[in-house]
Amino acid sequence: MSQPLKPIEKPREVFIQGVTADGRTFRPSDWAERLAGAMSCFRPGGVRGGIGDYIGYSPLCVPRVINGVKCVIVNEELKKLEPMAWDFVMNFARDNNLQVAEACLLPEARPKPGGAA
Repeated sequence: MSQPLKPIEKPREVFIQGVTADGRTFRPSDWAERLAGAMSCFRPGGVRGGIGDYIGYSPLCVPRVINGVKCVIVNEELKKLEPMAWDFVMNFARDNNLQVAEACLLPEARPKPGGAA
């Protein structure tokens, strides 16, 4: 008899929201880009250099605006790749009293051909 297939588990993501526990908007306004920029070198496969390299965010720690709120989405894979980087972003959220939620970012819906929704 064959073994039942195990579901493929997607690494969880943590959403650090730019809203404090008491509901105030976190400042400065570019905090998400700064935090994600500091984590840009922590990426699967390591840092690449050279003429073909470009500046960009790590896919494991990206800034986003969700429902009008600045966020940083941190993939749990960062913890495996570099535990100290994971601790840094989690301590940043805790030290600044930011709201944190575990979730999974779903891909955006693509419009159907012919303009039907």
